[in-house]
Amino acid sequence: MRTAIVGGGIAGLAAAYELEKARAAGAAVEYTLFEARDRVGGSLDSEIVDGTVLERGPDSFLTEKPAAAELCRELGLAADLVPSNDAARKTFIVVKNRLVALPDGLMFLVPTKLIPTATTRLFSLGTKLRMGLELLHPPRRADRGDEAVAALVERHFGAEAVDRLADPLLSGIYGGDAAQLSARAVLPRLVEMESEYGSLTRGMLAAHGKMRARAKASAAQNGAGNGTGAAQKGTAARAIFTTLRGGMRQLTGALEARLGEGSVRLRTPVSGLEKVRDGWLVSAGGDAELYDAVIMASPAWAAGVLLGPVDPELGEELGGIPYSSSITVNLVYDEAKLGPLPDGFGFLVPASEGRAMLACTFVHRKFLGRTPAGKAVLRAFLGGMKNEALLTETDTALVKTVRRELREILGIEAEPERTQVSRWRRAMAQYAVGHQERIGRIAARVARLEGLRLVGNAYDGIGIPDCIRLGRGAARELVAKFESRERFAG
Repeated sequence: MRTAIVGGGIAGLAAAYELEKARAAGAAVEYTLFEARDRVGGSLDSEIVDGTVLERGPDSFLTEKPAAAELCRELGLAADLVPSNDAARKTFIVVKNRLVALPDGLMFLVPTKLIPTATTRLFSLGTKLRMGLELLHPPRRADRGDEAVAALVERHFGAEAVDRLADPLLSGIYGGDAAQLSARAVLPRLVEMESEYGSLTRGMLAAHGKMRARAKASAAQNGAGNGTGAAQKGTAARAIFTTLRGGMRQLTGALEARLGEGSVRLRTPVSGLEKVRDGWLVSAGGDAELYDAVIMASPAWAAGVLLGPVDPELGEELGGIPYSSSITVNLVYDEAKLGPLPDGFGFLVPASEGRAMLACTFVHRKFLGRTPAGKAVLRAFLGGMKNEALLTETDTALVKTVRRELREILGIEAEPERTQVSRWRRAMAQYAVGHQERIGRIAARVARLEGLRLVGNAYDGIGIPDCIRLGRGAARELVAKFESRERFAG
């Protein structure tokens, strides 16, 4: 089986790695990974400067999704996995140039503790009263179809909760707009809770109670044969995020090193795809080659351009998935000159504040051991769906804007020792209202095209673990199907 992989981001690399494993195990597999840039990894890009790890793109992955950590262990990177420093995990929201901590007990945008919610300065008295009365919200029995996250949150907690909570939190994750993002695709648990309990608070408390009961039962079972120490270990909370000591590029570098010699073609964009009787004709670098299968690991909009001539309806659906752009600005400081920072990981900025920054992370606190003693790294995020125009600004102008806003919010006057600006154009897929229905239509079109698979952050999860899961899964499916067909033919 000859397979072409279009796109060398983490999803494409994961697919290539899985095909290489199959080849090494004796399967009749060949593969070529086509990447338009001069390196693989996509938005995963790190560099180490004077012992400081600087991430241009994603700095970590969610620990609770196992695919990324499992892959790291397979690649021999277990010793380099670094958990987030959750002892210092506190996030602030900027409200009129003041930092207000997210109240304790906040779970998936849902306040679950009375006193922290009642005493926070994040919400007005009217919003607090509405949050308390939300416990009386009736179940939403009728299925009224998909809706925006903002509509769901506002119906339960009011417009202020959207402005100061839902929008900045989701903007930090998706670079998107809560008024556009699909509740079913982005927050499916809340949609299910509303249907079952009516009140999101009541549903979240019930879910939390079940989780504690399971943890207690698991701890008791572990402790039965191993003593109290094992029981305590069983209840230990895992860090929310995980990264690599040498940066996220350590993962992509390890993957690339495992691939077969000559299997990766850099600076070779795919210019055309044609479905022919014997498979797929892939045009790239002035040549056209025949493959049995194609794994599209490029952004959906790029996949739509290539697949449009093959299936116009599929191309239109893929092109209809919206994307946002983002900018990261890293600033390295002498900690002594920087002055004290608020406790925590950083802050989020609501759109209503009228600022360029969406968020700022205190990187040296979030992950310990990746910044030398005496240094501090602040990482600002800009852009998103609401401010794409910032991409046209010069690096100097962007750094000047970030420094001004840091001065106004945190009082930072110090000159950074180093700055680094990275732009990611149309890099983050947006799960807009109706996303799941669109994915259903796309799946139906793909099923008609033998040997085609779509992977990446546009379909079923935007995070690194999701992309790895989809990439490896697509490769396994193709190998299994090819081997089954070969056995049947034999």
